[in-house]
Amino acid sequence: MYSELSILALYGLLLIVILIVQVTLALPQVGLAYLASPRDTEVKLTGTAGRSLRCLNNSVTAMALFAPAILILQAQSTMTATTLLMAQIFLVARLAYWILYLVGIPWLRTAAWACGFLATAYLYILAL
Repeated sequence: MYSELSILALYGLLLIVILIVQVTLALPQVGLAYLASPRDTEVKLTGTAGRSLRCLNNSVTAMALFAPAILILQAQSTMTATTLLMAQIFLVARLAYWILYLVGIPWLRTAAWACGFLATAYLYILAL
């Protein structure tokens, strides 16, 4: 059985996968020299590579919101079946968001984002 902290760790691993996929998709468009450079000039990624970069940025923001909620609940020792469910919903929603973003399905992607966001917001409410 997974705990909220293990779900946080799983999301961290998902972020690593998202990052690896994003770099892999960007490589053909910009080349290895650009990726290794200080990137003083901005290059606009297009297609799946661009969507992957935007998804990565959004996913990092989601981590910045999700992690403190989990850590606050852990510090308070107030983990419940509801907090576990919200963490599970968050993780599944973020996985769906990533896949839907890469494929380019806008409204379902937005619904997945909303599910993850609302689960995170509810975790903060439960922490109060």
